Amino acid sequence: MESSGHTSGLSAAEVMESRQQYGSNMLEMQEDNVLLNVLKEVVLEPMFLLLLVACIIYFAAGQYNEGIIMLVSIFIVAGISLFQEYRSKNAVLALKKLSASSASVIRDGVTVQIPSGEIVSGDLLLLEEGEIIAADGMIVSANDFSVNESVLTGESFQVIKTPDDTNGVFRGTLVTSGSAAIKVTAVGLQTKFGKIGLSLKEITIVKTPLQAQMRSFVRNMVWIGVVAFLIVVGFNYYQSGNFVKSLLQGLTLAMSILPEEIPVAFSTFQALGAFRLLRNNIIVKQPQYVETLGSATVICTDKTGTLTQNSMHFAFLYDAQTDQSIEMNGTENIPAAVLEYAMWSSETDPFDPMEKAIHALYQKTTVADKRSQFKQVHEYPVGGKPPMMTHIFKNDKGEIVIAAKGAPEAILRQTDLPSAALQKIEGRSLEYARLGYRVLGVGKGSWKDEQWPATQQEFKFEFLGLLVFQDPPKDNIIHTIRIFREAGIAVKMITGDYMETALAIADQVGLSHNGDTLTGNEVMNLTAEALREKVTSVNIFARMFPEAKLKVINALKDNGEVVAMTGDGVNDAPALKAAHIGIAMGLRGSEVAKAAASLILTDDDLANMTDAVALGRKIYDNLKKAIQYIVSIHIPIILIVTLPLLLMWKFTDIFSPVHVIFLELIMGPTCSIIYENEPIEPGTMQRMPRKAAGNFLSLKQLTMSIVQGIAITTACLGVGWYYINQGNTDATVRAIIFITLLFSNIFLTLVNRSFKYTIFTTLQYKNNLVPLVIFVTLLFIAATVYIPFVSSLFRIDALPWPMLITCIAVAMAGTCWIELWKLVKKSNN
Repeated sequence: MESSGHTSGLSAAEVMESRQQYGSNMLEMQEDNVLLNVLKEVVLEPMFLLLLVACIIYFAAGQYNEGIIMLVSIFIVAGISLFQEYRSKNAVLALKKLSASSASVIRDGVTVQIPSGEIVSGDLLLLEEGEIIAADGMIVSANDFSVNESVLTGESFQVIKTPDDTNGVFRGTLVTSGSAAIKVTAVGLQTKFGKIGLSLKEITIVKTPLQAQMRSFVRNMVWIGVVAFLIVVGFNYYQSGNFVKSLLQGLTLAMSILPEEIPVAFSTFQALGAFRLLRNNIIVKQPQYVETLGSATVICTDKTGTLTQNSMHFAFLYDAQTDQSIEMNGTENIPAAVLEYAMWSSETDPFDPMEKAIHALYQKTTVADKRSQFKQVHEYPVGGKPPMMTHIFKNDKGEIVIAAKGAPEAILRQTDLPSAALQKIEGRSLEYARLGYRVLGVGKGSWKDEQWPATQQEFKFEFLGLLVFQDPPKDNIIHTIRIFREAGIAVKMITGDYMETALAIADQVGLSHNGDTLTGNEVMNLTAEALREKVTSVNIFARMFPEAKLKVINALKDNGEVVAMTGDGVNDAPALKAAHIGIAMGLRGSEVAKAAASLILTDDDLANMTDAVALGRKIYDNLKKAIQYIVSIHIPIILIVTLPLLLMWKFTDIFSPVHVIFLELIMGPTCSIIYENEPIEPGTMQRMPRKAAGNFLSLKQLTMSIVQGIAITTACLGVGWYYINQGNTDATVRAIIFITLLFSNIFLTLVNRSFKYTIFTTLQYKNNLVPLVIFVTLLFIAATVYIPFVSSLFRIDALPWPMLITCIAVAMAGTCWIELWKLVKKSNN
């Protein structure tokens, strides 16, 4: 829309003044205070509360050194949690801002694109078909403008709006046809949408299966911790009669059982994974969608602009009057009527590449440019099956132009051509389509009544000719489809174009089909059961319309597929919403499509989705490694606390809350930082997608983690039992077990980087955090063993070198046995 017909809009100073007086266009009552919200979450964490209780008990019992240690631990644990949660939530907020809708406004006489949240009262807002209105306002000018207000009224029919309409337009409603300029009268919470409480904060996001499994696992572990706490306190008190000591032993066990690293690791992996996707030009609406990416089994893609370049160069113009097909290698012999009416049927200020090409060729070849002489008086937006569009113009002399373009069969069925002529033109269209060209028919209409018909299908047209566009495949699309195929992801083309065009493009891009196809009408005529069977083998869907697209998506979902769907138009919104992963195009996508989608490709390049799928699989695999590591290392902590007590060793007070919390400080960063930063393993994109509904950890994987934990327990308690029988002091035995467990943690971190490749392979993986975390752990071990002040805090004796070497050897034996298991497994495959 040109700005010349409107006022110059607000100046920069007026924008600032309006924002100060009326506020911003945000629906939230106030900006999210990330730090305050994260702090609240940290304080309410079970681990924080356990530390606080332990701290109070130590001080109440007069054990001030331990109390101070616990107090310091509280700040360290809170600091780590605060950092990780703050980083995750900031990533989510950044994604939220990036995925926010944009709007066109006129400011200082220039049309500019701004985030919708920056609109102020008094702005001149420009609206076009397919946009979601970003603020309340009154219409300044309109052109065949209609709006769907169902979000406010519940009624889904279109409401025609004119400058005489005193009711204006409202935020959240959808422009269904035409264009308009409105003067904004209310923003943010002052809008009708805001006043009835439709805030983004009130939208509930359904938990994914993985989130539900995580939540259930942690909740169960908390209850186990409560039961174990009561048992240990009771058993210990029965033996010792010391309630404070018994309570501290119970708290030690509860801390060792509570897997507080799991939710932290999960949120960190998801949020940072979503943020990493920005590097690949993908905006993720919510972090949990990253999880779904790795399980995608089918991707349904449109043709134009996704598989093809959307460049739309003229290849031929067919003149129906002379039955001539003119190859567009110059500007000679171009049928003027065909091109002129194609221009009239396009938008006056086109944004579509095809319509831009039409206007450019008309301007280049016309003798007398008539565009300034005529004004558009009515518009019929794209509609019908197959689709077409009609525009009506009028000049000062009363001359009327009625122009239409669309699917050739849509125009042809509204003509009076004899059947022989119809068959001839349809045959010509199919010839072009078989070569992979996009074909549109052009018609010249007539109407004698003063009032325009309700629908464009009531016009009679003179068929003028065909527009034939060449839209070559993208350079990287063959490689992209091959990567999807190797990853076990089926690619299906869903297009509104001719079946012949779709098949030609499919052959050019390497999309297998075996000639098995379905049209939109065929899809609608099939029963749900029959369609479920057909969609397993059919990869090409042509002449599709919104209802048919949605039916195909639902059929694939009913078959248990995890469906990704690309789209850009208003008509794609239902299918994008229905798909597990809706992918909107950032450059050419409508605001409705972007709002319905879960991902936005900012550069419209499908090749980035292969990287997104790879990242989704990598995050899932690395999260699984982290959880297996957490389970494996928690088992020895739990058993070291409980087994000596249950087996009635003469020395049972091995670990106290001080030891457990420092072990947690090592484990938390290890799993959240090291594993999140691990590279994708070789072969990840050559395996079949995982089942979305499957358990996160299979029984086999969980069994392996339990075996690892028991092996580490055996190593730690075994060496401890040996030195007890050698007559060593409690402090020495405690040091032996504690240091052995710390070295076991290092080796476990290394061997669990892969359950397929040996440590000799994984040491070559680029992850700079691995040596850093190991170095910090070794410094901690050195401090605990050789700095007297630290040793006294942990109640351990300094170890001579022979004992220290024994700890390392035993820790290696308790963890590195899995390397032999990997070799045996590899040799058997």
